[in-house]
Amino acid sequence: MLIKDAISWAMSLSLEKNDVQILLLHALGRSTFDKAYLIAHDQDPLSSNIFEQFSEFITRAHRSEPVAYITGHKEFYGLNFKVTPDTLIPRPDTETLVEWAIECLKTLKVLGRPPRVLDLGTGTGCLAITIKHHLPSCIVWASDIKNTTLEVAKHNSKALKTEINFLEGSWFKALEGETLKDNFDLIISNPPYIKANDSHLASLTFEPEHALISGAEGLDDLKIIALNALEHLTPGGWLLVEHGYNQGLEVQSLLHQNGLIEVQSRHDIAGICRCTGGQRPKME
Repeated sequence: MLIKDAISWAMSLSLEKNDVQILLLHALGRSTFDKAYLIAHDQDPLSSNIFEQFSEFITRAHRSEPVAYITGHKEFYGLNFKVTPDTLIPRPDTETLVEWAIECLKTLKVLGRPPRVLDLGTGTGCLAITIKHHLPSCIVWASDIKNTTLEVAKHNSKALKTEINFLEGSWFKALEGETLKDNFDLIISNPPYIKANDSHLASLTFEPEHALISGAEGLDDLKIIALNALEHLTPGGWLLVEHGYNQGLEVQSLLHQNGLIEVQSRHDIAGICRCTGGQRPKME
């Protein structure tokens, strides 16, 4: 079978062309970014072994397994991250949160030391690592409740040549025993925020439940973060969190209730209210 025929066959199963190309490149052992190769070699025949491997990948994708779990990696903000079933798959929507974080860090006036950043519930490490990659002068900490998840983040940190300080524990409990109170100029998090009975969960069965669901209203973890953020921020420091498409006003209220000012939300490229942030007052 020729490369172009293999792609046509896979697309006949109602799979997206982009996903089919990624899976074929993965079967070929080539970079999944190298789609130009498939165009230049569309008349090349596939060996039986390669087609068998490709067919297996396509079968898994047809059963709704995410392509990122099949290939073992996902691009985020121009960087390539390892993913496993222990981690949430990084999504383009979350790039809005990173862009805002970088903007805040660039405008913060921190004197005599590097800016300090904390990423709560780091998962693949995509937030912490991307910030460190683009602003290497920052000192970045990243926490997660699961050791297996932290191992993935540590792998990504090493692969992408970024120095991150990793901590294990649930939210701010990860800081216990550390001298980090009042220490962060920016706290960022993409926590679980889906309601326990949300219909969207039906399409997310391959991803870790603990990284998705947050109580009956989807706000349990956001409440914990909002309640404890102020005491861990430097005066003028920012808390930025991602949340569900319809939770913006509720999260704004949470941040106001817990003493943050300049509370505001940002929309993603689809125009959806994606993240909300607030600042610790500079003078209290």
